[in-house]
Formats: sequence, C-alpha cells, structure tokens
Amino acid sequence: MQEDTVKIKKFDQKEWIKENISYHKDSGNWAWIYHRISGLALIGYLFLHVYSLSTLTAGREAFETKMKAFTTPFFMALEWILFIFVLFHSLNGIRIVLVDWADGARYHKTLYRVSWIAGIVLFLVMGYVMFSHEILKLFGK
Repeated sequence: MQEDTVKIKKFDQKEWIKENISYHKDSGNWAWIYHRISGLALIGYLFLHVYSLSTLTAGREAFETKMKAFTTPFFMALEWILFIFVLFHSLNGIRIVLVDWADGARYHKTLYRVSWIAGIVLFLVMGYVMFSHEILKLFGK
C-alpha cells in the first residue's frame, strides 16, 4: 500500500521578508498594511501628545511657551500630515465595518476607492482650512 504524502511548506524565517515583499498584493492587502501603519503612527502621536501636555506640571508659563512653538507653520504642516493618518485610519475603519456588517464584501474594492477619493478631498479641504489664513498673511490680504 502506497501512502500519499502531503508536502507541507516549512516556514523559513530567512526568506520571509523576501517572500512577503515579492507577493502580489491587491487593494485589500494594501488597506490592511496601511491600516496597521496608520494605527502605529497614531499610537506614536498619542505618546507625543501626552509628553507635550506634561509641561502642564511645570506651570502655566512653560505650557504656554511650548504651545506657542506648536503654532508655527512647521508644526501646522506636521499636524496636517498627522491628519492623513487619522483620516485614512477612520475611513478605512468605516470601510471595514461596511464590509463586515453590511454585506459589503462584494463591494470592498469600490469602497476602498471611494475611501481614498473622500480622503484626498477631505485632506485638501483641511489644508485649505488650516493654511488659508497663513496664505492670506503672506499675500497681504
């Protein structure tokens, strides 16, 4: 009696990165990757936010000095970049809920595209809201 042997693929740690980088990814894979990256970025921001608020323990003057530094155009640009992570994470989270709970699995690619389009529009609108007064100051209007 001849037994059929099933060949089980062994996990090779040395080739793991190479295999995962070369693997063809579709929109669902990229959404998963970006969702994790944006989540990590938001956790990092949370720690920075708590750290920056820690100047409250040093008194009002120290806190106001620190907050004044955060109103410079450089930090406003960083805040706008932070908005990218918040926006993607929230819109993709809504997309995930729709796919999981609202029978949206057959529309997941369309939902992914719509979330990107909505995100880009909202990102540009936020940029206008954040920087319109700075632009007006530059041109003296």
